Amino acid sequence: MPGLVLFGRRWAIGSDDFVLPGAFELFVRLVWWIGILVLYAVHKGQFDCPGGGLLHSYLLGLIVLLAFIICALSALVYISMQGTISNPGPRKSLPKILYTRLLLYFPEFIWAVVGAVWVSDNSVQCEKTVINGVIGTVIASWIIIIFTIIGAVIVFDPLGGKKTFYLPEGVSRNLESSQSGQLLYNVKSSATRVWEKRIRLLCCCIVQDDDHRVAFTSIAELFRNYFSDTDLVPSDIAAGLILLHQEQDKMENCPKEPEEVLCHSPSSLVSDDLDVELENAAHYMLFAAAAYGWPYYVYTNPYTALCKLNGDCCRNRPTDADITGSDRHNFHFGAILKITGLQYRDFIHISFHNKIYEIPFFVALDHKKEAIVVAVRGTLSFEDILTDLSADCEDLTLEEVLENGFVHKGITQAANYIYRKLINDGILNQAFTIAPEYKLVIVGHSLGGGTASILAIMLRNSFPTLRCYAFSPPGGLLSKSLADYTKHFIVSVIVGKDLVARLSMPNMEDLKRRIVRIVANCNRPKYQILLRGCWYEVFGGDPDDFPTELDGRNQDALTQPLLAEESLMVHRSPSYNALEEEPHLNSPPQYPHLYLPGKIIHVVEECSSRRLCSSDIKYTARWSNETVFSSILISPKMITDHMPDVVLKALNSLSQEHASCLSCQTRGYDPSAV
Repeated sequence: MPGLVLFGRRWAIGSDDFVLPGAFELFVRLVWWIGILVLYAVHKGQFDCPGGGLLHSYLLGLIVLLAFIICALSALVYISMQGTISNPGPRKSLPKILYTRLLLYFPEFIWAVVGAVWVSDNSVQCEKTVINGVIGTVIASWIIIIFTIIGAVIVFDPLGGKKTFYLPEGVSRNLESSQSGQLLYNVKSSATRVWEKRIRLLCCCIVQDDDHRVAFTSIAELFRNYFSDTDLVPSDIAAGLILLHQEQDKMENCPKEPEEVLCHSPSSLVSDDLDVELENAAHYMLFAAAAYGWPYYVYTNPYTALCKLNGDCCRNRPTDADITGSDRHNFHFGAILKITGLQYRDFIHISFHNKIYEIPFFVALDHKKEAIVVAVRGTLSFEDILTDLSADCEDLTLEEVLENGFVHKGITQAANYIYRKLINDGILNQAFTIAPEYKLVIVGHSLGGGTASILAIMLRNSFPTLRCYAFSPPGGLLSKSLADYTKHFIVSVIVGKDLVARLSMPNMEDLKRRIVRIVANCNRPKYQILLRGCWYEVFGGDPDDFPTELDGRNQDALTQPLLAEESLMVHRSPSYNALEEEPHLNSPPQYPHLYLPGKIIHVVEECSSRRLCSSDIKYTARWSNETVFSSILISPKMITDHMPDVVLKALNSLSQEHASCLSCQTRGYDPSAV
């Protein structure tokens, strides 16, 4: 629902968000109150000791005060349970109850101070049990007060005094008028400054230069544009994601698959081509994973990695001239050797240098595939995150190839950095001098996959036989013309419902639109959605069939936004569109549609519908296209499907399965006969 307005400002909490925390506090208060009553009843006649009168007064006052607090909490929880996310009418009296509850903090605070003073008085000579009981109540009072202050800080919205931009009923929403335009400009400027301060605070541990300051402003503008036009609180978004996940699961359970893919028969040339590319991808994914260095090696070998690195890292390494950047104790290079299985002499250049738009990479000789491999590291630092979030578009003009191709700005700058190092510093010349007959292969995972793809585009003219394998690259990477061009030399590998492969500004705007619509249309209270959703995510089962306000409406009515949807919009942003007869994922002009690079291999689990799959997961792979990734899918595995170890495991499983099938065919064995 719209954020709760208290003390003349908006807070990042809704009036229906007090059910669960209020119920928890109510339970604690009841147990506490009953405990004090028992303590008072048992020791009622034992307060005639020195200072006992003070303790008696404190316990009696606390019992009365807790009774009032329990009554206020009961009313707060009951009122907060009423209505739905987009129908706050039944909760209109909640602010008054909340003011009453907040007022009770003043006597509670005073009483906690008084209790602390009285208990610490050495003149009190009462029974030890009574004194310990009072000390416990004083400590409990302070704990609750401290947690309340922390909660207020968490839900405080720095933009609460200015952000909300409502127009009275009956007044036209004319955002082009000079008064409205000036107000909206002031709100946007304030929001940009707030987001920039937040980003600077998060990145306070890194040295900040001009590039960082420009990136901070660009990312702040991005966040402001995305979050400025809705009045959703975090719990609304959580409820929307839960509802979308269950709705999505219901659709997937239908006999017809919602995804359109390029199917092929097992004996077709397409299948043979897929098997070859899967075997190559499994091989080169090792290099993409190795680019992460020791963090990946320790993550995948938690019990033995440190011992192995300590024992082997310092024995062999290339000369210092071959390495740029810091590699303390030689851990990064030692991990790369372990993961790839190469020798130190096989490495041409290794860079651990890491700044915004400048990411680590290495160049090595792969004798097994007779290739010179350029492996680019994925996201592993704050600087890499800033590169990812610099999601503005810029032109990439290639002579004699394409013009006016749009690309991801931050990733393109990272690719430019590596391009200059490879060409201007003569790294590739050195590699081809050593192995002139080898082909050039560029690989990377996540941010590294996106950087590798754009780098491959830049090097394509100079190296026509170049190949690129991009594992889990970001979805908002290339315009359609560039994406089509790269199908000749780039292969992207996506596992399951990987979130990053579907990330683009149009997709994010579409996700926001779907969240607004589904939370506005649901007839269930938010606490029920959250509780049942948590049960579903953890334990599985059938998706809940939540009734919605869309039930019973005719098709014409579905094309019009509900009043509930309008109430969740601060203003009608161009990024928001109702379910009209317009192209899917309509988005602001400043965010054109960007796509995954190259031909796409989509790897999915055969048991993806189960919550707890066995360790021997089976995977299937198929050629897919960019339309499959034109919408963000909500799943518990949307993050884990992106992890490099999961991608490597899936590719190894498919490669081994293909090898075993070839072995069976060679011996004339028919698996179907078993």
